[in-house]
Parts: sequence; structure tokens; C-alpha cells
Amino acid sequence: MSKNNSDAIERYALEAVPQSDRQPWFTIALIWIGTMICVPGLMIGGALITGLTVMQAFWAGVIGYSIVVFYMSFQGMQAADLGRPTVSLASSSFGETGSRVVISFVLGIATLGWFGVQTNLCGVAFSNILASWLGINLPVWISSLIWGVIMLTTAIYGFNALKYLNYIAVPSLIILSLYGTFISLSTYGSDILFSYQPPQPFPFIQGVALAVGTFAVGGVIAGDYSRYAVGRKDAILSSVLGVLPAGVGMLVMGGVMAVVAGTYDITVILANLGVPLIGLIVLILATWTTNTVNAYSGGLAITNMFNLGDSNRALATGIAGALGTLLAIAGIIDYFINYLLVLTSAIPAVAGVMIADYWIVKKGDASKWNKVPGVNWVGIISWLLGVVAGNVIKVGVGPLSGIVVSLVAYIILHSLVAYIILHSFVAKEEQSNKS
Repeated sequence: MSKNNSDAIERYALEAVPQSDRQPWFTIALIWIGTMICVPGLMIGGALITGLTVMQAFWAGVIGYSIVVFYMSFQGMQAADLGRPTVSLASSSFGETGSRVVISFVLGIATLGWFGVQTNLCGVAFSNILASWLGINLPVWISSLIWGVIMLTTAIYGFNALKYLNYIAVPSLIILSLYGTFISLSTYGSDILFSYQPPQPFPFIQGVALAVGTFAVGGVIAGDYSRYAVGRKDAILSSVLGVLPAGVGMLVMGGVMAVVAGTYDITVILANLGVPLIGLIVLILATWTTNTVNAYSGGLAITNMFNLGDSNRALATGIAGALGTLLAIAGIIDYFINYLLVLTSAIPAVAGVMIADYWIVKKGDASKWNKVPGVNWVGIISWLLGVVAGNVIKVGVGPLSGIVVSLVAYIILHSLVAYIILHSFVAKEEQSNKS
């Protein structure tokens, strides 16, 4: 690799990002906007509209994403304080070994697994559009391989590559998404929106839960990007303005298009209206900006899991991402989707433990943060309780239940352990004085 390429690759993986390399809030916000503008976001809008009215779907999105942004901001502020990614920050609340063996495994396998799944979906859509528009029959595995390599290369280069990608992609995606919505309404009409009644009504709280679930993992890994924030204010602004407008906007667009055009998928609508090139551009940019985040965060987790050090982040990201892509194009990864869903459901509770450790036990004081050698069993047990709660409690919002339970459990268990240690110390002192 040439020296210029080596210099362009991100230098920071697990160690702190110095203040000289920090970025303004809008740079990080653009990464989140690029993540939120995606076909799955439209899909959730289409799912919401099957059970809620248009306005109910809107408010479900607002409330759901606000919940994510709330805990995401705490994750982001801690990262801004310490300049470290999520898996490194977790070495306090879970212990260094716990963070490497448990948390990094869950985050790394889940994010890189979904990278493979999304890459394959992109390949399928790309081949379909080429076949219908240009009559070119490009095998899906070749399409998936091409876009997998492109997206993975962006993740290998790191934060700056993500930054510049989103400088270009986000304005384009906003314009094209608005155009797609406008042309849909112009072609199919908007009268139905005012009289629309959902065919299969479900409780409003279920809609909120759907919205939360869409980006629950993103809120946990916020530190991977907010570590570049200048300070706490920038971390909060990037989370709020990067997630809420774009996230809610995509849900509404997906819902509106599902009502008026019969499908949430903007790429299909644009292809049906005779402008498949625009649909193809939206598909590629939306998948690229979203999926690169999966590969980047997955690479950080793998680097921590194998204790590889900052200099090997790019290599770890490349190997792990390539494996995910190969499994995807071979069709093997489809058999692991259920396992990926289970791993993904275990991630939100991580935030509860980390928030309790840094913001409640340590009072948000960066000077009190430290890597705990070995395993912090208080964190591991609290996390497991949160995972169980998030999957077992059927009332309310599952990911939120997991976060709250793990947070409360950590506070109680930490206080209990501290009391036992103090009581044991006092007893030993009294015994020593008697002797």
C-alpha cells in the first residue's frame, strides 16, 4: 500500500481521538442522516401505515426516534468526553475481558452480519434494475461482490471516508427522495391520504416499538462516531438533528407512498414511472451510506475482540467485511438471519449498563472512568437481565424495557457489591484491632 493511501486510512480505533482531530456537529450529523435515509426506513413507514393512520404513524415515528435519541445522546456525550468508541468505553462497565469476549462479539457479528445481508439485497436490486432498464443480465453475486467491495473500502478508510461520502450523498438523497415523493403524489394523487383507514389496525404503542427497533442498535454504537465530536453539545446536536428529521421523514415518505402508490419502495415507484436511473441512484447511495456504518462499527468491534490495536483496524474491517460479503453472495448468510436477529435484540441493553456506570455511578466525570481488568460481572449480569427483559416483556417497547432493566440492575448490583466490600473491610479492621 502506498504511503498516501496509508496516510488516508484512519489512525484511531480503540485509543482516544485527540482534540485536534475532532469534528463539528454537522459532520457527524451528516453520517447519521446518511444512515437514516435508507430503504428499510421506508419499509418501516410502510409497515406502520398498515395499522395506523398517517398522523398516528408520524407521531409513532417522532416518539420512537426521540426515545432512541435520548439514550443515544448519553452514549455520544460519554464518547465525546473520552474520545473512544463504544467497545472501548464498555471496558469500564463490562471489564476489559467482558468487553472483548462478550460485547465486541455481539456487536461485531451482528453489524458485520447485517452488512452482508444488506450487500446481498443491494446486489439483487441492482441486477433487477439493470435487467429491466438496460436489458443487462448481471448475476446477483457479481452485483453483490462489486457493491460489497465498494462499501467495504469506504469503511476500511474510516471516519474521513464516511464524512466525504455523506457530504456528497446526503444532499443528493434528500433531493431525490423528495422528488420521488412529489412525483408519486402527482401521479397517483393525494386524496386518499385524507380518508385513509389502516386495513389491520394495531395499538399505537406497537408503532412506537417498531420505530425504536429500527434504530435501537444505532443509538448504542453512537460512540463510534461521537468520539469525534468537539464536546457534549456537538454530540447531542449531531444525534438530534442527524436522526430525528431524516428518520421521521423516511417513515412518513414510506407510509405516504405505500398509501398512494401501493408500495413503500421508492426505487420501484421511480422505475414504474419511467425514471429507473433515479431509482438506481437512490438505491445505491442509500445502501452505501447506511451499510458502511455497519462495516465500520463492526470493524471496531472485531479489532477490540481480538485485541489487535489501532494499526490493524483497517485489516480487521477488511477481512471480517469480506467474509460477510462472501457468505452473503453464496446465499449462506440467509440461514443465519434468525441468529442475527437474536444477537441484535441483545444490543440495546448494553446502553443501559454503560449509562448507569458512567452517568450515575461515576457522575459523568471523565476522570473517574477507567478500564476494569478482567470481567466486571456486575455489568455482565445486569446486561443479561436487560436482554431477558427486552425479549420477554411484551408490554410497551422491548428495547426500552431492556435498557431500563439493565440500568436499574447495574445500579442495585453495584451498590450491593460496594456495600459487601465495605462491610467486609470494616469487619476485618475490627478483627485486626481486637487482635
